[in-house]
This record gives sequence, C-alpha cells and structure tokens, in this order.
Amino acid sequence: MSSVTIACNLPLSERLIERVGLAYFNSKKKSNHLDQISGSELNDELREKFIVNIDYLKSLNPKEWKEQDHYAVLGLEKLRFDASEEDIRRAYRHMVLQHHPDKRKAKGEEVKTDDDYFTCITKAYETLGSTKSRRSYDSVDPEFDDAVPSQLDIDNKFYVIFNKYFKLNARWSEKKNVPSFGDENSNREDVDQFYNFWYDFKSWREFSYLDEEDKEKGQDRDERRWIEKENKAARIKRKKEEMVRIRSLVDLAYNNDKRILKFKNEEKEKKLAAKRAKMDAVQAQKAEQERALREAQLIKEQAEKAEQKRIEQIRIEKEQMKKALKKERKILRDKSKESKYFTTDDNELLKHMEGVEKICEAFSLCELQDLNKSLEKESFVKALHSAEEKIQAELHEINQSQQKKDIKTNIKEINKGELWNNENVQLLIKAVNLFPAGTSQRWDVIASFINQHCTNRVNMTARDILNKAKALQSSDFSKSSLKVQANETAFENFEKMKKDVQTCSDITINNSEPACENKEKPKGINSETNSNASKSNKQPAAPKTWTKEEQALLEQAIKSYPPSTPDRWDRIAECIPNRTKKDCLRRVKELVELVNSKKEAQQAVK
Repeated sequence: MSSVTIACNLPLSERLIERVGLAYFNSKKKSNHLDQISGSELNDELREKFIVNIDYLKSLNPKEWKEQDHYAVLGLEKLRFDASEEDIRRAYRHMVLQHHPDKRKAKGEEVKTDDDYFTCITKAYETLGSTKSRRSYDSVDPEFDDAVPSQLDIDNKFYVIFNKYFKLNARWSEKKNVPSFGDENSNREDVDQFYNFWYDFKSWREFSYLDEEDKEKGQDRDERRWIEKENKAARIKRKKEEMVRIRSLVDLAYNNDKRILKFKNEEKEKKLAAKRAKMDAVQAQKAEQERALREAQLIKEQAEKAEQKRIEQIRIEKEQMKKALKKERKILRDKSKESKYFTTDDNELLKHMEGVEKICEAFSLCELQDLNKSLEKESFVKALHSAEEKIQAELHEINQSQQKKDIKTNIKEINKGELWNNENVQLLIKAVNLFPAGTSQRWDVIASFINQHCTNRVNMTARDILNKAKALQSSDFSKSSLKVQANETAFENFEKMKKDVQTCSDITINNSEPACENKEKPKGINSETNSNASKSNKQPAAPKTWTKEEQALLEQAIKSYPPSTPDRWDRIAECIPNRTKKDCLRRVKELVELVNSKKEAQQAVK
C-alpha cells in the first residue's frame, strides 16, 4: 500500500498537510522570520540583567523624554554604561517585539495614540544607539555619584572609600590603564604614579545633553549662534566645576594619605642622615686639618728651636774663637813688645809695629797659634811678608771686582745714553704725533719709524719705545719743555762752536806776533804802549771739548778712586789720555755747576 493511501486512511487531525503554491511560499517566509527573531533574542547573560519595569514605562511622558532614564527604558538599568552596542540593539528589538502598539493591540490592550510610552523607547534607542549622543548622555548619567567622601568616612575606611570613588571617576579618563589607588602596602613608585596621573587628569566628560535649548530650533542664523554661544558657556562652566570636584577629591586623598606622610618622613630622615653624614665628614676633615696644622706647627717649632740652637752654638763658637783670637793677638803683641819687635833699627821699628797689626788682621787663629809657639825674628819677618801678600791680594781682588762692576754699569749707562740721545727723543715725539692713539700696532710702527730715521742705527723695540714714552709722560717736562731743552742744547752747541772759532782766531793772532816784531814801529807810538797792546791781545786758549769716550773714562775713574785715595786726581788723570789733572778738575766743576743749574730750573718750573 502506498503512502498516499495510508495518509488518507488516517484521521484528519493526524494527517500531514503540506502547503503548495502561494501558501507554501508564505508559510516558508513566515518560518524564516520567526527563526531570525528567535536568533536575535536575548542571550543568557543579558537575560539575567535585563529588567523591564512596566509601571515605569507607563508613567513616562513622551513630551519629557529628555528627563527619562534611557537605560531603564530599554531594561539595561543594571548594565548602564557597561552595555555594549550589541546589548543595546538586542534590548531594543526585544522591547519592540514586546511593547509595539500593534503587538499590544493584538493582545487586546488599549493603546493611546498620541502619548504612548513606545515613543520613549524609540527616543531611548535614538540616544543610546549613536556613539556621540550616548557619550553626551553618559556624561550626565543620573545614577552617577558626583559626591566627595566625608571626613568621617575617611577615618573609618580610608582605602576602601577612595578605591571606590577613584574607580567611579576613572570612567571619565581619556587615558586608559588608570592606575589603582592601592593599599597601605603599596610602594612609593606606585603611589607617586597614581597621584601624578590624577593631578594631571584629563576627562572626556562633556555636558551638551544639558543644553537648555536646541540651536536647530532657532529661526535664523543669528539666533542659532546665540543659542550655541549660551550652551557653550554653560558647558565650560560645568566642565570647570567637574575639574574642581576631581581636584578636591585628589587633594582630600593626598592630604589624608598615611602613605604620603610615611614617605615624607622617610625622605626627611634620609635628608637628615645625608646632612649628618656630610657634617660628620666636614668635622672629620676639619679635625684632620687641625691635626695636620698642629703637627706642622710642632715640626716648625722644633725646626726653629733646632735652628736657634744651631745659631746659638755658632755664636758661642764664634765668641770662643773671637776670644781665642783676641788672646793669641795679645800674646803676639806682648811677645813682640818684649822682643822690641825683633829689630834694633829705629826705621824698622815703626814698620815692625805696623807689621804686628797686619799679622793680627791677616792671620787666622791656627796661624797665630803656630806663630806664637815659635816666635822668633825669622818667623816674624816671614809672617810679616805673608801678611802683606795676603793684604795686597785681597785689595787687588776687591779692586778688580769693583772695576768689573763699574765697567758693567758704565757700559749700561753708555748704551742707554746712546739709545736715547736728543735726536732719538725728538724722533719719538714726532712719531707719537704722527701715529696717535688708536693706530693698529702703534708702538711697533713707532719703533720701525725711529729705526729707519735715526742716524746711529740702533735697533729699538716696541718695549723700549713704550718705556721711554711712559718715562717722558711721568717726568716733569711736557712737550713744550722738551722743545725748550732741545733749543738750549742747540744754543750750547752754538756757543761751543763760537768758542772754537774764537780759539782758532786767537791762535792765528799769536802765531802772527813774531812777524810783527820784526817790522819797524810806527812813529808817534810808544814802545811801552805797543807792549801793553800786545799783552792785551794775548788771551788764554779755550779748553778742548770733552768727547763721550773721555767723559765715560772720567766717570769710571772717579768711581774707581774714592776720595780717600792718596793722589786721587793724579791717578784719575792717568786714566784719561791727553788730559791733565787740571782739565779733570775743571770738567768736574763744570758738571757740578750744570747739575745744580738743572735742579734750580726744575724747582722753578715746579
């Protein structure tokens, strides 16, 4: 029997009826729609937190939808801002299937046409379904606690309270990975990181949802701008109040945080320990310096005492030697006096008496002791000759050293005089005027100018020029006085030339007198008168001018032979060729008068 026959024999309620044609397609479409609805229904996790309060929905006024709790309208009151977009979409679809006016009418419920609460469901989805509008609504979430904990709560449960409040406010942070508040065992790094984050906290919270008027309702552009301006000012004000609230929360936590107090005390103790260590190091260094200073002072005092002792010992030895020398000299004098100075000749007596003093001065202590042990005429004469030789050698050595010293001094003075003669001084004055202050490498240029134009071809340096210029500036003579001095020098040269000419004319007249004597005397002229005239025509010859070399030799000889030297001026004249004792005395007298006149002139200028 076929399956069709069996189906026809079954009762009508048990028969399987299959639709065909248009009925088949309509039934298939309906079954697919039901499957889609069942697939989009709430999952288990959402179903646990999805709660719809029908009484709350019926109490809503569609005209005041902005005042409603959109999460409560969609049944997401427990999830709120933690609800995902998918959760919001599924909750809305579920609310549509359950509370759509058509669905409720099909169930026999009376539905108001104008102010049905389904409008509130639609507004809730429009607000939470868009990211921007949902962010605006979340910023003013009515369930969020904007309060700050009280001091009483802080004293009881500090870490629990602030962990709660900081976690609530962490939702507004623009940065993710907000650090945790921690507990009493948190280390300093974590605590510092937490407070640094919250003192630099940046919130994304904005208050555009609370705008009193919608700018799109403005009738024209100016009105819309005014509405936007007012709304913006209100948002900025609420934003400032929000940041003040956050800052007050952070300050309250920081000021009451016992961990901060502990860290500050540890830092303070650390600084005090470092300060104490530094002070101890300074004290130790100071003590070490004082100890080293005391040791150095002690060593110095010991050295000074040793030096004083050594000096005292030397002084005592010198005193003893002096006494012994004095004693030996006295013995020598006494023995010589007893022996009548080892001579019978009166002429030698004075010489031997002087010889005793010479021996006393020239001989040392050992030599005097040896001489006194075997004092006889031969030994006395021999000692006298030895003492004279020693004295002569010492005098010769002193004279040589003095002469060398004087020669060096004279050479320096001669070189200095040759370097800065009258011509070079005039060139210096001219160069200073030609190259004034501000000239590049001024003193080198002046030195080069003087070296090129001077006649004695000396090689002057910039240092020599600068020293001479400073000397001229610090002296009592100005440029005008230098000119006066130059004029006086020229006048003296002129006078010397005049005297030389006069001397030459006198020599010519004196040489012509013998020829005149041979001629016959004119009549009417007395011979005595002629003799007087001839005497009056005879004049003394002018002294010969002193050269620089002669002047230098004269100065050296004066230094070499002091005034106590016997026949001093004879010896000085011997040192200068072609000059007599009289010439030397006259020259010294002239120099003395010249120096005195210069001093008087300087005093007059002052």
